[in-house]
Amino acid sequence: MIRYSLAALALIATPVLAQTSTPAPAPASDTLTGKLAGPEGADMGSVTITPAPNGVILRVEAKGLTPGWHAMHFHEKGACSDEKFASAGGHVHNMTPVTHGLLNAGANDAGDLPNLFANVDGTATAEVYSTFVSAREDGKLPALMDSDGSAVVIHAMADDYTTQPIGGAGVRVACAALQ
Repeated sequence: MIRYSLAALALIATPVLAQTSTPAPAPASDTLTGKLAGPEGADMGSVTITPAPNGVILRVEAKGLTPGWHAMHFHEKGACSDEKFASAGGHVHNMTPVTHGLLNAGANDAGDLPNLFANVDGTATAEVYSTFVSAREDGKLPALMDSDGSAVVIHAMADDYTTQPIGGAGVRVACAALQ
C-alpha cells in the first residue's frame, strides 16, 4: 500500500493546476484584431493587438510564409486592398524626417518591430511588446486606431534595422488591417 501525506498530494496537484489556468483575456472592446492576407487574398493567419501600459502587445499567428526571417511593421492605414498592399501606406510614425530602424541611434519610427521567424512549414508565432504606439488615442503615443486605422505588414525579407526607409525588407507579402 502506498501512502501520501496531504502535503505531498498538494505538491503533486499544484503543477497541474498551474498548467491548466490561463490569464483572463483583455476586454474585447480594447483588443484590436486583423486577418493576415496574402497578395491574392489567401488566408495567412491573424494578428491581435492588446493594449498594455506604455504600448501594445502584438501577437502574430502566421502561415504560408517562406521559411526564414521576415520584417514586420505597423503601417499607417488600415487598408490591405491591393496586391502589393500599397494601400496600407508607409510606417506609422511620429517624427519628420522619419528615421527607420531599431538599431538607429537617432530615433525609431513608430512602425518599427522586431523580425518574425517562419519555420520550415511556413508557420510563425510570436508575441512582441512595442512602446512606440498605443492601441487608441492616449495623448502620448501614435494611435493604431486613428481616423484611418492601421495595418500590420509582413515583408519578404528580414529588416536589417538600419537601412532607410524599410530596412531592406523587400516586398510586402502579408497584410492585416486592424479593427
